[in-house]
Amino acid sequence: MRNILFEIIEKRKNDIERLGYDFGFDVPKQRQRPIHPFLLERGAILEIKRASPSKGDIAPALDPASVAIKYAESGAKAISCLTEMNYFKGSLLDFMSAASALDSFCAKMGTPIPALLRKDFLLCEEDIDVSYRAGADAVLLIARILDEKTICNMAKACAARNLNILLEVRKEEDLEKLAAVLSVVDKKFVVAGVNSRDLKNFSIDTLIPASLFEKIVNIGSSRLVFESGILTPEAASFASSLGFHAILLGEAAAKNPTRAKEFVGAFEKTGENANGKSWREFSTLLKKNRPFVKICGLTQEKDALLAAEMGADMIGFVFHRKSKRFCTPENAQKIISEVKNRFGEKAPKAVAVIVDKECEESRAVFDLTRRGVFWKVQFHGNPAPKMSDEAWADIPRYSALRVSKKEDAFAVSALFENGEPRVLIDSFVPECEGGTGERIAEETVSACARFGKLWLAGGINPKNVFEIAKKFNPELIDCASGVEESPGIKSAKKMRALFDSLLEGQK
Repeated sequence: MRNILFEIIEKRKNDIERLGYDFGFDVPKQRQRPIHPFLLERGAILEIKRASPSKGDIAPALDPASVAIKYAESGAKAISCLTEMNYFKGSLLDFMSAASALDSFCAKMGTPIPALLRKDFLLCEEDIDVSYRAGADAVLLIARILDEKTICNMAKACAARNLNILLEVRKEEDLEKLAAVLSVVDKKFVVAGVNSRDLKNFSIDTLIPASLFEKIVNIGSSRLVFESGILTPEAASFASSLGFHAILLGEAAAKNPTRAKEFVGAFEKTGENANGKSWREFSTLLKKNRPFVKICGLTQEKDALLAAEMGADMIGFVFHRKSKRFCTPENAQKIISEVKNRFGEKAPKAVAVIVDKECEESRAVFDLTRRGVFWKVQFHGNPAPKMSDEAWADIPRYSALRVSKKEDAFAVSALFENGEPRVLIDSFVPECEGGTGERIAEETVSACARFGKLWLAGGINPKNVFEIAKKFNPELIDCASGVEESPGIKSAKKMRALFDSLLEGQK
């Protein structure tokens, strides 16, 4: 498989050997501008970006000076400028042009100058010196490409020049390097960033930043930046709901700088909330040897207890009166209470499935969710309320869409773009709101899986679960009719067979 990150670094090394660390540009021998504080306030880093390996040309003809001014007008707390030449088509000339424009514009307007971050694949202390002389207020250091000794030496070189560091991590092993850096320089110089994009293959998972959040805070870094994968203001709201101090916004801002203010406003307005915290909690559970299993459509205590005993990760209750698996909120609460009493911290998470958010049962469910009875609300057949909707900030939730053809994947894609980190897909059968027993066509499943981690329902049973897990590698499978004797009444034999089949697949 192609390793884009390796290619970028090798070409950069060749360019340094050929052109030097200033890449042939006339970088001043002495710094010409004062250093500006980096991310002391919560907000957005907007990026000057011409292209990327994943998207190709984004804004190849942009003028870095005018874009920097537009970003400053939009309320950016900092501005990032890409200087990598081969894949991102940036340069140190872009960087110095942006710095000069910001200094002139902000002096004229009497406004604070946003800190300027040099974003590149920096490799050694010489890169720090060039960045400083070119006018950087902060530099990006990528833990993945630097060994511990090198990144610590580069961090010390930054601190000696009063430069800030955006130290980017993505994997748990990167956190050791973050801890090492914090042991050799004052934490006031260090901001931790978590990239939702895997630089090896440029795939996106917006729960990766969430998964490292608590661990980074525990190490001692309190200012966290959510990097990459934000294409809409709603997605900016999602990152904010997780509790991040800042976002780094690239493609979406560079393509249309006039919309940058919308992203800044969405992030600053939202703030950490119950929905974001619940996704942060889920993100810490992601490493499993098998798919997460949700046993849905429960109506009996004994079935819920058996599901918990078998190892179900989630148990679902349907609050739609037309469903054959309808459960009253009162009954569900009693069942959940008994499951929690029996299994304590190992109890599966309870999910409330609703179709009509205005009905009496849904209103009761929302109250129970606020009180912590339900982990999340599944909005089935319709998208969940938007991430930016303040009225729903205290309702952890996700969307479940019913799909019947591969074109329905565009609706799934839209939800991911609008900040939903996970979307459940179920088979569409007219007049049936779930528990259909019908599988989704394979081409439709594949089309939906292109846009994010796969949560899959529809016709999953003990006989086909192994094949489905092997073929589609879903992160979560949702079973209702496939493990039943009759609607709402589960079969102990079928449930055991389902989990046995999944366990067999791990061997």
